[in-house]
Amino acid sequence: MIAADQPNASKHDIEHSQWYSGVHKLVLSNSLKGQSFPNTEIISGDITRRMHEIKQIDGPEILVFGSPGATHSLIRQDLIDGYWLFLNPVVLGEGIPLFTGIQKKINLNLSPITRQFSNGVTELNYSVNRT
Repeated sequence: MIAADQPNASKHDIEHSQWYSGVHKLVLSNSLKGQSFPNTEIISGDITRRMHEIKQIDGPEILVFGSPGATHSLIRQDLIDGYWLFLNPVVLGEGIPLFTGIQKKINLNLSPITRQFSNGVTELNYSVNRT
């Protein structure tokens, strides 16, 4: 059952579920080999080669959600063109660092498109400056 099917689903839950169901997903996984899911491509093995191929195709942006390991790998391979960072007004003291094991400096340009949400979360959009 998806979030939109829940009896107490919010408008956001419904809209997000509809978007997520329809969007093409890339899953980086070595354990899901041979499985298939709707609108989903499972990438294992040579992630760098496949991601370079995908980035050459005209189409929507590729977004990475919730996988620190995959994100760290993509950063190290210089495959990320931009970052959407959501700053939450809560200090936890621990967590998984986004930028870890980086061997070279990454220059970022802050987009003028930043937003603050009613819950205090601030969205910061950065593009990678490769010059």
